[in-house]
Amino acid sequence: MTESSPRSPGSASEPARKGARDLAEFKPDARFAWCVTGSGHMLEESIALARRLPRVDLFLSAAAEEVLPLYGWPLDKLREHFRVLRDNSASGVPVGMLYHGIYHTVVIAPATSNTVAKCACGISDTLPTNMYAQAGKQCIAGIVFACDTEPSVITHSPDEWVELRPRAIELDNVERLARFEYTTLVRSLDELEAALAQRLATLDLAWTTSSS
Repeated sequence: MTESSPRSPGSASEPARKGARDLAEFKPDARFAWCVTGSGHMLEESIALARRLPRVDLFLSAAAEEVLPLYGWPLDKLREHFRVLRDNSASGVPVGMLYHGIYHTVVIAPATSNTVAKCACGISDTLPTNMYAQAGKQCIAGIVFACDTEPSVITHSPDEWVELRPRAIELDNVERLARFEYTTLVRSLDELEAALAQRLATLDLAWTTSSS
């Protein structure tokens, strides 16, 4: 098996700027809303990046709750580092906080091919997809770390490294989502870190620990 070649951080799609929400509209202590889906691809590394951000809350899908403990992150451990919001209401009650300037950025990392497909088709029936859709309607910046982005993807399951071969439909959905307003679509951990660093600079914030 051969690992897919990494893309440079500069190759991440740039978010649409026209009409983006003015930073002055957010509360002074506004936060990152970090959504986790049911993917194990770069899951531990994504959580590590989330821990380095200032003021971040986790929004979990039901699938994420099942997968996270398999990678060493049960709910009680997550709550030692984050405020955790769960997908346990049909109407996505936590999404309402987006309307009050509490979150300046919505991150989905990692994002399963299912989540990417739903976001690309305007479907919002999980907490992460609902957060993404409503953030777009509020002109709030979104960063999506898509998992299935290359013809061959090497990923770590709970027990071993495996090779996945995304279908054309998965790759097409990634490209479609990359064209959405207020969205930065990233395809690697390096691109995710670069996009977060850019967002921090825009917000005049800094990593809580060294980014080296």
